[in-house]
Amino acid sequence: MTFLELAEQVLKDENRPLTANEIWTLATEKGYDKLLNSEGKTPWQTLYAQIYVNAKDNPKSLFAQTNSRPKKFYLKSQATQFDLAAIEDETVEIVLPTTNKKKKFEYLERDLHPFLTYFAYYHLLCYTKTINHLHSSKKEFGEWIHPDIVGCYFPFDEWKSEVYDLSSSISNTTIKLFSFELKRELNFNNLRESFFQTVSNSSWANESYLVAADISKEQEFRDELSRLSTSFGIGVIQLNLEDPDSSEIIFSAKNRENLDWETINKLTMNTDFKEFISTVKIDITSKKIHKKEYDTIYDTDKLKMKNN
Repeated sequence: MTFLELAEQVLKDENRPLTANEIWTLATEKGYDKLLNSEGKTPWQTLYAQIYVNAKDNPKSLFAQTNSRPKKFYLKSQATQFDLAAIEDETVEIVLPTTNKKKKFEYLERDLHPFLTYFAYYHLLCYTKTINHLHSSKKEFGEWIHPDIVGCYFPFDEWKSEVYDLSSSISNTTIKLFSFELKRELNFNNLRESFFQTVSNSSWANESYLVAADISKEQEFRDELSRLSTSFGIGVIQLNLEDPDSSEIIFSAKNRENLDWETINKLTMNTDFKEFISTVKIDITSKKIHKKEYDTIYDTDKLKMKNN
């Protein structure tokens, strides 16, 4: 039995629109899962992807889908047998199937900082500094203002000294400032809040990224993440804690040529950020990067030890 055949059989049995997770749960209860020629660890995700793509891209598909979230699937031949408008308005609690091994985060958000620092240095060529929100002035408004990590790219190693001096004289040094918002995971439950927190914290920087170690692979989620990234110019980075060199930029950030100096001024309410811009200024003037003033860049062996 294929995944599509499994879905078709369950929908025929139930004669009602179902989410992919509901289809999978019923399939396991009926024993259809044992008829699949698949040994994947997350068959319910494969099931969703196959039905979704088939319903969306195949004009001759047996399946149709609702516009609700999460999407519900049904057989086109059954469309006249239920009230689709009412189904569209339903609010459904998303309950994901579980594997035999219970998912558990054995790390904190702050444990991800060294992995992002490593990735930023080797892939974005920038030096980072962690911003501790506790170091913000209590007298000023600070909610959703400070990013978790900031960074700066310096062109010193790539440009000849004479070229850099010339660019400086015409106020065009191509120094690039980065803003990073870190989360342990990204899925539909926290996407909106996490994304707009990143947007709120990023208007001052040239490039801004939302970063997480665990990002949902659900197709509908990735589509929404792509839409938000394109609309607001926010990049998305997935960290790989097992193999830091395999961390990747899923969606690239849009570069902003003009910095928001008013927001940069406001961010100095935090002493860490104030020290960061002071260090960047000194480094630009001296054309020498004072590495000790930025986050430590660990090698991969030490990162793995920290992860363990």
